[in-house]
Amino acid sequence: MTIKGSLASTEGGENQDPFSLAPVDAYAAVRARSEALAAPLSVEDQTIQSMPDASPTKWHLAHTTWFFETVVLGKFVPGYKPYDPRFGYLFNSYYEGLGPRHPRPKRGLLTRPSVAEVLAWRKHVDAAMHALIANGDENVLSLVTLGLHHEQQHQELILTDILHAFSCNPLLPAYDANWRMPHDVSDQCWIDHPGGVVSVGHDGKDFAFDNEGPRHEVLLRPFRLAARPVSVGEYLEFINDGGYRRPEFWLSDGWALVRSENLNAPAYWLGSEKGFRVFGINGEQPLDPHAPVAHLSFYEAAAYAAWTGKRLPTEFEWEAAAPSNTGQVWEWTRSSYDPYPGYRPFDGEVVEYNGKFMSGQYVLRGASIATPPGHIRNTYRNFFPPSVRWQFSGLRLASDT
Repeated sequence: MTIKGSLASTEGGENQDPFSLAPVDAYAAVRARSEALAAPLSVEDQTIQSMPDASPTKWHLAHTTWFFETVVLGKFVPGYKPYDPRFGYLFNSYYEGLGPRHPRPKRGLLTRPSVAEVLAWRKHVDAAMHALIANGDENVLSLVTLGLHHEQQHQELILTDILHAFSCNPLLPAYDANWRMPHDVSDQCWIDHPGGVVSVGHDGKDFAFDNEGPRHEVLLRPFRLAARPVSVGEYLEFINDGGYRRPEFWLSDGWALVRSENLNAPAYWLGSEKGFRVFGINGEQPLDPHAPVAHLSFYEAAAYAAWTGKRLPTEFEWEAAAPSNTGQVWEWTRSSYDPYPGYRPFDGEVVEYNGKFMSGQYVLRGASIATPPGHIRNTYRNFFPPSVRWQFSGLRLASDT
């Protein structure tokens, strides 16, 4: 099976929002998409872990199944017995309240269970989940919706993690040779915002993660936001002007990273200033100057903004003014990942879902070409440490007026 274009193909058509379907069909669509994303990969591909931050495809398929079995079936089905009690230790991610777990950096050592057994486990759990969802209990459906959005997060990670793994292979294999990055030839223009008191955060209607609320007011100074993300061609000008050799544009920690890792371009750019190519979902390709620049760390995004005489937007500026063309790359903001005033985490077993990570990370807004259908909201708060580059992360400029 080939995953094309937006990487959103599932039974039922490309780019269909699964949450527009009945609950049992939404569950089936999301679960099917995870397996469709894994289908082009060999068993060997699905077992590899190329760095501690990434996980094998097989682990993603298993962990999302562990979530439904442990958090949903274990709570709502009296006497439910796990498919294999040993899997809880192997596929718990970071839920301390749900028991010990296999070390994250060693997930690639889990050659057993096999891919076939993980898929059999998924089928077993899906059958039990379909019966449970059919009862229509609101408490069940609420937790199932969270589980589906959780699985969609892992669908994006399946792609970013296998891209990193393939980049480590001298053969530079393509996940999908027919896939293309978005392409925008428009000149950069600006959106003026008058500032003032604006409301930000999720309004409580439909689903949102706990870190998106509560909705509250913030005061903004007048500002301008770029109408599109920074392109490859624009970022190449920064490189050609010695951007990676000029410390005046860099935050101290970022400059230390540039020097210690000898950085000279975004992740997955091959070659040097004399001639770059890029490795992506579709394998090794020439640079497309009109594609959005991707795989930047926060430090690189902030350095480029400083070079232009502009800055990164805060997440509140982004939310107040971002146009509808988001979704090409996740866009770094200048906002630390902190709780909103009045923040309350999810209840129960999922209390550890977001809040425990509110330290030392920055917020990214928008979505990327790897983000699944139905998983994009203007209030979505993605977050990563400032040094990471393996996500589809870019930037949109802002300035004061």
